[in-house]
Amino acid sequence: MLQLTFLGTSAGVPTKQRNVTALAVECLNPYQDPKNAQQNKKGRPWVLIDCGEGTQQQLLRTKLSLHQLLAIAITHVHGDHCYGLPGLLASAAMSGRTTPLTIIAPQAIAAYLEAIKSTTELHLSFAIDFIAIEDILANKNPSAYKHKQSSVNKKASDESTEHQLTITLDNQHSVAIDITKLSHRVPSHAFAITQTISQRVLNTDKLKSQGITPSKLWGELQQGQDVYTDAGQRLLSADYVHDNKRRTRIVVAGDNDTPTCLSAAVKDTNLLIHEATYTTDVLANIQDKTTRLNTNFDPMHSSAKQIAQFAEKSEINNLILTHFSARYQSFDEPQSRTANMGHIRKEAESVYQGNLWLAEDFAQYRVDGADNKVDYLGSARKG
Repeated sequence: MLQLTFLGTSAGVPTKQRNVTALAVECLNPYQDPKNAQQNKKGRPWVLIDCGEGTQQQLLRTKLSLHQLLAIAITHVHGDHCYGLPGLLASAAMSGRTTPLTIIAPQAIAAYLEAIKSTTELHLSFAIDFIAIEDILANKNPSAYKHKQSSVNKKASDESTEHQLTITLDNQHSVAIDITKLSHRVPSHAFAITQTISQRVLNTDKLKSQGITPSKLWGELQQGQDVYTDAGQRLLSADYVHDNKRRTRIVVAGDNDTPTCLSAAVKDTNLLIHEATYTTDVLANIQDKTTRLNTNFDPMHSSAKQIAQFAEKSEINNLILTHFSARYQSFDEPQSRTANMGHIRKEAESVYQGNLWLAEDFAQYRVDGADNKVDYLGSARKG
């Protein structure tokens, strides 16, 4: 399962109700012992996608911990998606983080961070493992590496054509991040996050039928160990144990004016998260003004109808829209003359029959690939 917390849902600039873009994705293992510290609310590994200005302030209103942050993925270089990164890294250092942190981002973000470090004397207490999106897309896979200070192993996928990075949490739990090019004013990307959890299931009926009664041998077999009975009979784990795999996949898109860029990425996806910056009429007016004034400025965003039509045609069951223009007020009244979220919702619902949500700051969702289900959990905001 993956648990999502929207930390910012506004496009371009923040509003009183919405901060600029950031999304936390927690990697939950439902098979893990609930007594394990990794499963308590402050001990669950998570990935941050985009880090707009003020993201660290938003985090203070949740139970997410920077000490459990596995990786930060930045879709593109526009400020509403990355201006919060230096401050968040500085806060992580000041809170005592020492575990290395992976950043997956355009190469320009590395130059941005270096400029901040050199001009503001930013000192980090942890290593940054920077992986440039350009290198991944060019199949220049980074070398596999291990951190002595962390139980997390991170390595590039051997299947380089999939532009994928795999984070191994343990021998039964991994998270893969693959990248898709989008269409925007600057190079922009989507990140697909696929969590795979294997559960070892012991065939107890087979053991009982062979007269092997419950004992510690059962547990050892389930852990993958070959064992001997008191009578000297050798039991192979592979003969009594099989793996149940539980897969959950979401696709989170950066800014994009061509939803069909995601046609391959959304296959077998449980949830698509995509911008719906404008309604169709507003987007058309902006584009018309651009043409009339010859400004050569096209915002290159999607309308709610564009992405909803794509989701419907792609048979995506679950869709969350986000990255809304500040012109849309937070109330939901489709009949109002004032631009508001009701207009976004009505337009999307006119062409999309699946489960639809309009993201709000601190809205929390749980995605379960076992039944292709998304549950809205309410607000993650505390205090």
